[in-house]
Amino acid sequence: MEDKLHSYFSDQNFDIHEPHLGHFERFERKLKQPKKRQFKWQWLSVAASITLIFTFWLGSYTQKQTLDLADVSPKMEEVQDYFVSTIYQELQTVEKHRSLETETIIEQALESIEELEDEYKSFVQELNNNGEQRKLINAMIKNYQRRLDILENLLIQIDQIKNPKLLNDEIFI
Repeated sequence: MEDKLHSYFSDQNFDIHEPHLGHFERFERKLKQPKKRQFKWQWLSVAASITLIFTFWLGSYTQKQTLDLADVSPKMEEVQDYFVSTIYQELQTVEKHRSLETETIIEQALESIEELEDEYKSFVQELNNNGEQRKLINAMIKNYQRRLDILENLLIQIDQIKNPKLLNDEIFI
């Protein structure tokens, strides 16, 4: 065992020489020097946490202050839910029928719907600024109805494009 230990230390190139002149004095000077002020990250992490919490609170506070049609009354909430779900279903149906033949009319209809959505956003802003007004609420409902009408007419046009014989075979009374 002693041979292994002796051979290990002899194989390693350990620095066994004395340090250079003045090493101990330089070391003592460094010990006596005042410590430089180190930057502490703890206060920065606390400040970031407080900022983050304040931002979340402020975001949730401002979201609660915006009114929508559903916030007017429970019946209006039902009306809005009906229109939103129906429009979503119609959009899903339209997407299933998207093809090269129907692409242009689908894009035109979607542009019209986007314009109505922008108009609806202005209604929401007006509702938040002026409060509940019967005319404004009716305009919001009509906006939903126009979107749904556009989608229903689009589906009729798509059916006519996909089945041109269907129109010729129909009997009008």
